[in-house]
Amino acid sequence: MVNIFTPKFPKDDDGRVLKMLYKDGVDFKKAQDIDFFVAVPDKKSGDTILGILSDNGFNCELEQDDESKEWTCYCIIKMLLKYEDIIDIQKRLNELSKPYGGYSD
Repeated sequence: MVNIFTPKFPKDDDGRVLKMLYKDGVDFKKAQDIDFFVAVPDKKSGDTILGILSDNGFNCELEQDDESKEWTCYCIIKMLLKYEDIIDIQKRLNELSKPYGGYSD
Protein backbone atom coordinates (compact mmCIF):
# COMPACT_ATOMS: atom_id res chain seq x y z
CA MET A 1 0.00 0.00 0.00
CA VAL A 2 1.37 3.40 -0.99
CA ASN A 3 0.97 6.20 1.53
CA ILE A 4 0.69 9.48 -0.35
CA PHE A 5 1.09 12.51 1.87
CA THR A 6 0.52 15.96 0.44
CA PRO A 7 1.56 18.79 2.73
CA LYS A 8 -0.87 21.63 3.34
CA PHE A 9 0.11 25.04 2.05
CA PRO A 10 -1.35 28.41 3.10
CA LYS A 11 -3.96 29.84 0.75
CA ASP A 12 -1.98 32.94 -0.22
CA ASP A 13 0.19 33.66 -3.26
CA ASP A 14 3.31 32.13 -1.71
CA GLY A 15 1.43 29.03 -0.59
CA ARG A 16 -0.09 28.56 -4.04
CA VAL A 17 3.36 28.77 -5.68
CA LEU A 18 4.79 26.23 -3.23
CA LYS A 19 1.84 23.90 -3.84
CA MET A 20 2.35 24.19 -7.61
CA LEU A 21 6.08 23.43 -7.25
CA TYR A 22 5.29 20.43 -5.03
CA LYS A 23 2.80 19.08 -7.56
CA ASP A 24 5.39 19.60 -10.32
CA GLY A 25 7.75 17.29 -8.44
CA VAL A 26 10.27 19.80 -7.07
CA ASP A 27 12.34 18.20 -4.30
CA PHE A 28 11.53 20.10 -1.09
CA LYS A 29 14.37 18.30 0.72
CA LYS A 30 16.94 19.92 -1.57
CA ALA A 31 17.90 23.62 -1.47
CA GLN A 32 16.54 25.57 -4.45
CA ASP A 33 17.35 28.99 -5.91
CA ILE A 34 14.50 31.33 -4.95
CA ASP A 35 14.01 34.75 -6.53
CA PHE A 36 12.89 37.59 -4.29
CA PHE A 37 11.91 40.95 -5.74
CA VAL A 38 12.15 44.37 -4.09
CA ALA A 39 10.33 47.15 -5.94
CA VAL A 40 12.17 50.46 -5.67
CA PRO A 41 10.97 53.97 -6.61
CA ASP A 42 13.98 55.05 -8.69
CA LYS A 43 17.60 54.25 -9.54
CA LYS A 44 19.09 56.33 -6.72
CA SER A 45 16.95 54.60 -4.09
CA GLY A 46 17.62 51.27 -5.79
CA ASP A 47 21.38 51.77 -5.58
CA THR A 48 21.07 52.59 -1.87
CA ILE A 49 18.82 49.57 -1.20
CA LEU A 50 21.13 47.34 -3.23
CA GLY A 51 24.06 48.35 -1.00
CA ILE A 52 22.08 47.77 2.19
CA LEU A 53 20.86 44.37 1.03
CA SER A 54 24.39 43.41 0.03
CA ASP A 55 25.72 44.52 3.43
CA ASN A 56 23.10 42.21 4.99
CA GLY A 57 24.20 39.15 3.05
CA PHE A 58 21.78 39.26 0.13
CA ASN A 59 23.02 38.65 -3.42
CA CYS A 60 21.01 41.12 -5.53
CA GLU A 61 21.06 43.03 -8.79
CA LEU A 62 19.28 46.26 -9.70
CA GLU A 63 17.42 46.26 -13.00
CA GLN A 64 15.02 48.54 -14.85
CA ASP A 65 12.15 47.06 -16.86
CA ASP A 66 12.44 48.16 -20.50
CA GLU A 67 8.69 48.63 -20.94
CA SER A 68 7.40 49.91 -17.60
CA LYS A 69 10.68 51.69 -16.66
CA GLU A 70 10.16 50.46 -13.07
CA TRP A 71 13.22 49.58 -10.96
CA THR A 72 13.58 46.27 -9.09
CA CYS A 73 16.24 44.64 -6.95
CA TYR A 74 16.33 40.94 -7.81
CA CYS A 75 17.71 38.77 -5.03
CA ILE A 76 18.51 35.07 -5.37
CA ILE A 77 18.76 32.89 -2.28
CA LYS A 78 19.53 29.17 -2.24
CA MET A 79 17.38 27.64 0.47
CA LEU A 80 14.87 24.95 1.31
CA LEU A 81 11.32 25.69 0.17
CA LYS A 82 9.86 26.35 3.62
CA TYR A 83 6.91 28.73 3.70
CA GLU A 84 7.81 30.30 7.05
CA ASP A 85 11.42 30.95 5.98
CA ILE A 86 10.28 32.54 2.72
CA ILE A 87 7.90 34.85 4.61
CA ASP A 88 10.68 35.75 7.07
CA ILE A 89 12.99 36.75 4.20
CA GLN A 90 10.26 38.86 2.61
CA LYS A 91 9.72 40.63 5.95
CA ARG A 92 13.47 41.23 6.28
CA LEU A 93 13.67 42.65 2.75
CA ASN A 94 10.75 44.96 3.61
CA GLU A 95 12.43 46.14 6.81
CA LEU A 96 15.68 46.93 5.04
CA SER A 97 14.16 48.63 1.98
CA LYS A 98 11.17 50.49 3.45
CA PRO A 99 13.16 53.53 4.69
CA TYR A 100 14.16 54.14 1.04
CA GLY A 101 10.73 53.61 -0.51
CA GLY A 102 11.21 49.95 -1.43
CA TYR A 103 9.08 46.92 -0.61
CA SER A 104 9.15 43.16 -1.17
CA ASP A 105 7.04 42.42 -4.21
